[in-house]
Amino acid sequence: MSLSSRPAPRVLAAGLTLAALAALAGCGGGTTDRALPPSSSGAADAGAPSPDGASSAPAGTPAFEVNVARKATDVPVSTRVSVAVTDGTLGDVEVSGSDGSVLPGETDGAGATWTATDGLEPGVKYTVAATATGEAGEASWRSVFTSQDLTLDQQTFPSVAPLDGETVGVGMPVIVTFDLPVSDHAEFERHMSVSSVPAQKGSWYWLSDTEAHWRPASYWKAGSKVSVDIDINGVDAGDGLYGQENRDIDFTVGDAHIYRVDAETHQMKVFSNGKLLRTLPITTGKPGFVTRSGVKVIMEKFESRRMNSETVGIPAGSAESYDIDDVQYAMRLTNSGEFIHAAPWSVASQGVANVSHGCTGMSVDNARWLFDLSRRGDVVEYTGTDRPMEFDNGYGDWNKSFKAYSAGSAL
Repeated sequence: MSLSSRPAPRVLAAGLTLAALAALAGCGGGTTDRALPPSSSGAADAGAPSPDGASSAPAGTPAFEVNVARKATDVPVSTRVSVAVTDGTLGDVEVSGSDGSVLPGETDGAGATWTATDGLEPGVKYTVAATATGEAGEASWRSVFTSQDLTLDQQTFPSVAPLDGETVGVGMPVIVTFDLPVSDHAEFERHMSVSSVPAQKGSWYWLSDTEAHWRPASYWKAGSKVSVDIDINGVDAGDGLYGQENRDIDFTVGDAHIYRVDAETHQMKVFSNGKLLRTLPITTGKPGFVTRSGVKVIMEKFESRRMNSETVGIPAGSAESYDIDDVQYAMRLTNSGEFIHAAPWSVASQGVANVSHGCTGMSVDNARWLFDLSRRGDVVEYTGTDRPMEFDNGYGDWNKSFKAYSAGSAL
């Protein structure tokens, strides 16, 4: 789902795993100091070594190491701040921004390292504050740094389909659309995940620098609960571009609606969870406008829609032109203009002959019944023609084997 305009606000969100963070540690220049006890003078910037380089702190005082130097400027937003301690155990760690944000993070099981689980916001002054306890007692750390500033033209925003809370059909792919191109597909893909209950194997496929899809190896299991985590805030997209915002989406898979259309017999068999509900007489594309065979997925629904032949390359005034204001119960199957819809003008041919310009037509009553049953993501499998469905013509994800689909991953 693309946006009509790019959002100005940025939203802070958590979600990166520690495994991914390890590869990013060390950005921005490190500082290692042995912190002074809280009773020492200069506690506002505790940990500065003495002029001759020797620590003035007693033995057993915790030593802090922060991977961003004190007073650093233009720190890349892709930096994952880390705070480590030796000769002690970390207590509280907080990285707070001048914009009022607090950077989320996690401490390892040994209490030795805290690592941020999100990137930095652009143009923000951050304060790092930490405490630790060692044999010599408690010590503290405080430092400040400023992140690089970015314009919106240096940040790419992800839009996600399905929508949060939506119930979809078993053929619905996860679609992430970026408003500015991502050059480093692999780096972004490391920060994009899809999980489900029950668990199902799947893969990403990059259709372009601005669009990535994810699908399971086979149709979703009916009733699946799916979570999509696009944790690309601050992630380096390449060519001076960074992820603008994280997106976390949860959706549900409904009943397994699979409709099987045979263009030779002019029939559609409607299955729900494996049970045949009805067989509907239909008509598909006539010679010169042959309907594509392959797996299609319902993309959107309209109770009424204007259909004009000029939008599919048939010029106005030609013998095949048409302009119908109120085609009822229309469900889009391809970007190129194939729909399932009510076609009262062709009832005599439905179940008998193919007379349409590529759409699948049926009676008003049958179209209404099917429209009410259907949802975005339901599967329509076509056979009986020699014109194949294109992989990128709508939600054509199921027209590649899973092996071929997996090859479209950047990882």
